Amino acid sequence: MFHTYYFYIALLPSIILHEVSHGWVANFFGDPTAKNAKRLSLNPMRHIDPFGTILLPALLILVGFPPFGYARPVPVNTSRLRKPRQQSLYVSLAGPFVNIILSGIGLLLCDLAVSNQFGTLVVTNDPLFNVGLALGISNLLLAAFNLLPIPPLDGSAIIERFVPNRHLGSYYHLRARALPIVLAFVILSEYVFHFGSNALGNLEIWWQNLIR
Repeated sequence: MFHTYYFYIALLPSIILHEVSHGWVANFFGDPTAKNAKRLSLNPMRHIDPFGTILLPALLILVGFPPFGYARPVPVNTSRLRKPRQQSLYVSLAGPFVNIILSGIGLLLCDLAVSNQFGTLVVTNDPLFNVGLALGISNLLLAAFNLLPIPPLDGSAIIERFVPNRHLGSYYHLRARALPIVLAFVILSEYVFHFGSNALGNLEIWWQNLIR
C-alpha cells in the first residue's frame, strides 16, 4: 500500500476543491453567499477547519485509522437560488462530481507513470504513480462517502427533494446538527468492522487492476 502521507497530501486539496465547487455552483444559480464571504478562493487558509482538516485526520492516523476529514463548509443560502428545490440538488452534487473528475485525473497520472515492457506493466515513476494512486483512491472514497443519503452529507439532497415544504425548516435544523453523529458512526464502524481500512485496501487492488 502507498505511504499514508501521499493519501493525506491528496486528501487536503481534494476536500477544498469539493467545498469550493458547492459555492461556485450556488453562485452560478444566483446565490453569491460564498462569493461574498470570499470562499470561492483556492487559498487553503480560507477553508481549513482546525478540527476537521487538521486535528481529526492527525488523530486518526496516530491511532492507525485511515485519514478522514472535512473542510469548513462553504456557506450556501438555498433561498437565494433561482429555483431552490431543484438547484439545491445541483449544488450538493457538485462536490462529489468534482471528486470523480479528480479521481479520473489520478488514473491518468498512474497511466503516465507506467510503461509496458515485454508485455508487463512496470512503474517507471514511483512518486507520480503514488500521487496518482492517492489522488484516485482518496477522491473515490470522498465521492462515495458524500453520496450516502444521510444528512448532512451531499447525498441527502436527494431525500430533501421529497420533504414537504412545511417540514423543510425542521429538516434543515436536523441537517445542520447531524455531523457529529456521522463522524461518530464513521469512527465506530472503523473501530469495530475496520470498514475504512478494508475499503481502502480493496480500492487500491481494484485501482491497480484497472490500470493493468
